[in-house]
Amino acid sequence: MVNKHRCDWCLRNEKMIKYHDTEWGVPLHNDKKLFEFLILDAFQAGLSWSIILNKRENFREAFDDFDYKKVSNYDEIKIDQLLTNSGIIRNKAKIQAAIKNAIAFQKVQEEFGSFDSYIWQFSDGKTIKNQWYSIKELPAKSEISDRMSKDLIKRGFKFVGSTICYAFMQAIGMVNDHLVTCYRYNEL
Repeated sequence: MVNKHRCDWCLRNEKMIKYHDTEWGVPLHNDKKLFEFLILDAFQAGLSWSIILNKRENFREAFDDFDYKKVSNYDEIKIDQLLTNSGIIRNKAKIQAAIKNAIAFQKVQEEFGSFDSYIWQFSDGKTIKNQWYSIKELPAKSEISDRMSKDLIKRGFKFVGSTICYAFMQAIGMVNDHLVTCYRYNEL
């Protein structure tokens, strides 16, 4: 493990390395996990992924293990509880967005059978394998993330700008943005 070459961005700490090695870029097709990443990426807006990753377990506990049916029914009392929870990002707009996204998420499920079927249509059900040699080459967004963002917003989702959508695409393996020199690049 020590001798393996990894993407530079993950080398800050063991938690980031573990996330890089086991989750980032792995094709994900489980609606509950897709909802989790959608929410976490929205909370990441303006922050680093490291901050979110360090608070991930707190988010899981605070948001009922990302049960979108429960989250869609959060009321003002629950919002107030979340706003006093120092273990998560206490941003009212992002908390309210999580609730709206849970509602919109279920509507997408009703229309497409699953959120997975809906979201993966943007890449024709396949992982887009990019060929980057430097972290500086990684884009912040793409034509696909632009389309995804517009469609999600049209469907009532919040905090789903193109940059957030691209980060989501990276997290769920819709794009393989591991550097060509990273050992995970060819594994995925």
